[in-house]
Amino acid sequence: MRIGLLGGSFDPVHLAHITLARTALDTLALDEVQLIPAANPWQRPPLAASPEHRLAMLDIAVRGLPSMRINPAEILRGGRTYTIDTLEQLAQGPEYYWILGTDQLANFCSWHRWGDIVRLAHIAVALRPGTRLTIPAALNDRLDSLGRKLEQVPMTPLDISSTEIRARLAAGQSVDGLIDVAVKQYILENRLYRAPAE
Repeated sequence: MRIGLLGGSFDPVHLAHITLARTALDTLALDEVQLIPAANPWQRPPLAASPEHRLAMLDIAVRGLPSMRINPAEILRGGRTYTIDTLEQLAQGPEYYWILGTDQLANFCSWHRWGDIVRLAHIAVALRPGTRLTIPAALNDRLDSLGRKLEQVPMTPLDISSTEIRARLAAGQSVDGLIDVAVKQYILENRLYRAPAE
């Protein structure tokens, strides 16, 4: 069994997330892709939406998409989110592929116990807007020592970010074409990402 793992804040989940998951599923011949929302990413500021809302939006976004699963392990575990803890918690047996963008690859060697991450999962990377595929030297050496190579997800970069979407929503601007229509409806109904009252 080959399982892709796509972690993130998903605050909110947007079309680039889903396109990346679907592209990885097909091009890496995966059996499924698990989307793993973070509880409290240690390298990022506090998240805007609650874990419950982020899980609900993910559920809406992957509804009807075969081989897409939501893995709530990090939210259930709580506290600071470290990728290595998630990987060590997964069932033994399947072959895992950790999916990330070139923007994250650039600082991958700053991740907690990154050398063990590479031992437990293949690293699969997709281009992100404004970045190039540059493998950190230490990561390259680690891959060589394990007899592995960096997997590539051949996807045209989509210039969509959760930061931009939150800013547009707070300003009352359109987010059409950036997020799933049903996710947008959920956000509006639950009054998420609104500008603080004056």
